[in-house]
Amino acid sequence: MTYKITKYSFDQARKLGVTIKPSTKKSKKIDVFDKNGSLICSIGDTKYGDYPTYREKSGLDFANERRRLYRLRHTGEDKKIGSCGYYAWKILW
Repeated sequence: MTYKITKYSFDQARKLGVTIKPSTKKSKKIDVFDKNGSLICSIGDTKYGDYPTYREKSGLDFANERRRLYRLRHTGEDKKIGSCGYYAWKILW
């Protein structure tokens, strides 16, 4: 089953000035492209959940707790602008 990109992720990508599409890599959720259409990176392992998915399936409270725990584990990735971790943090969490 392929990952369904949510409106939340599209909105977050738009804020960053990038476009996203379902990943061509089997184990990834999303491919991130710059404004010229060049692939920046692939984000989100298909084996794990993410904020918009948890929000749809388990509710806002559960999703917020998962987001908090993700951000604790990945502290600092939001500061490495342009890295795959940065885009995962901003688009999926």
